[in-house]
Amino acid sequence: MNCVSCDEPMIVLEVDEVEIDYCLECGGIWLDSGELGILLGDEEKVQHVIKDAVPAPKKTETFRKCPICLKKMDEIEIGKDEDKIYIDRCKQSHGHWFDKGELREVLDFMDHGESAKVVKLLKETFGE
Repeated sequence: MNCVSCDEPMIVLEVDEVEIDYCLECGGIWLDSGELGILLGDEEKVQHVIKDAVPAPKKTETFRKCPICLKKMDEIEIGKDEDKIYIDRCKQSHGHWFDKGELREVLDFMDHGESAKVVKLLKETFGE
């Protein structure tokens, strides 16, 4: 799979039987639908946060295409006030794209911070 941001080839990391697609060039991460919930062990909370996410009022970056269906993704807003995080979501529910650092911000927002397996992986592997 090529990166949806910079079009460079991505590597695949496996954590608890979940494949994380990671771009060595720009630090972006693709998670297929449901993978965030598996990594956190809390699919219900993830679904609640994603369900409550609203479309970004104004596109903050260029449109990105889903690496699965190749259609434009929506940019959604997670969080409130000055702590808003903008991530890309496939309209067909194939997954989510996180630019460098955004996955960590989402995990912190969801109160999974330091204890989350994926946070430990990011810190150990990429110094995130």
